[in-house]
Amino acid sequence: MAADEQVGSLEEQALKRKERLRALREKKASTNDAEAGGEKSSSHESLPKPVFRSYRPEDDALKESVLPDASPAAIEEEIKQKIAVGNPEDLAKEVDLASLAPRKPDWDLKRDVSKKLEKLERRTKRAIAELIRERLGSAAGGGDDLASAVNAASGPQNIDSDDD
Repeated sequence: MAADEQVGSLEEQALKRKERLRALREKKASTNDAEAGGEKSSSHESLPKPVFRSYRPEDDALKESVLPDASPAAIEEEIKQKIAVGNPEDLAKEVDLASLAPRKPDWDLKRDVSKKLEKLERRTKRAIAELIRERLGSAAGGGDDLASAVNAASGPQNIDSDDD
């Protein structure tokens, strides 16, 4: 009897499988029918609707799909804003020419050396002042005034230039 019970349970499982397969076939067949019917109706619906932009159709049925004439947009305010933004006076104030112009390759060296050059300029001015005082002192010892001392120093140079 145990064998009969196994056969019975196996038959029951086979019947269940057959029912499931039949249900799947029916479901598949119904979806195929719906798709086939849907394709015919959806293909008719999926056609693009004609749009008439550049010409007017003569048929009354097609006149429904004519687009209305496009009116130009009001751009006066946009133009006023762009003109206001493009004022050359405002641009000159905003843009610093020093930042736009390329710098010379040695600009950083000049910046670094400028402090040392200031000290040297002071020393040079002192040395020139000392030389002038010495000339004046030697000229004062001779009894001449400042103008004659300066003329005496520049006199021989002028004579050479006259010979040319």
